[in-house]
Amino acid sequence: MTTAAAPPFEDVAAVIGKYFDGLYHGDTTLLRQVFHPKAQYACATEGTLTHLGMDEYFPVVDRRPSPASRGEARADRILAIEFAGPVTALARVECAIGRKFFTDLLSLVLLDGRWQIIAKVFHFDLREDGR
Repeated sequence: MTTAAAPPFEDVAAVIGKYFDGLYHGDTTLLRQVFHPKAQYACATEGTLTHLGMDEYFPVVDRRPSPASRGEARADRILAIEFAGPVTALARVECAIGRKFFTDLLSLVLLDGRWQIIAKVFHFDLREDGR
């Protein structure tokens, strides 16, 4: 009897680590390595749908001052990684940029031998203390 290989938590966690680094440093070169080119970005926190493709999202990151450039403390962490099969995962993560504290749901797929974020759906809260 053969047993299935354990899901590659470390591989997905490494992609998420690059995602956090890309956000913290405002590095869209790094973010392009972790997002699939057809990935979707969505949020409804403010009562309307914000929905962007990567060609719209990356310029937003390029324009804003990075948390690193403002000396912000990192607040990123992985809360959970779940697998829906050998090529599909969902990660729940947290991070902060300025006054916004984010909870991101990242859907990942294993394509071309590597894990890639195919969808980012998130909620944010505004922090009063600015940290």
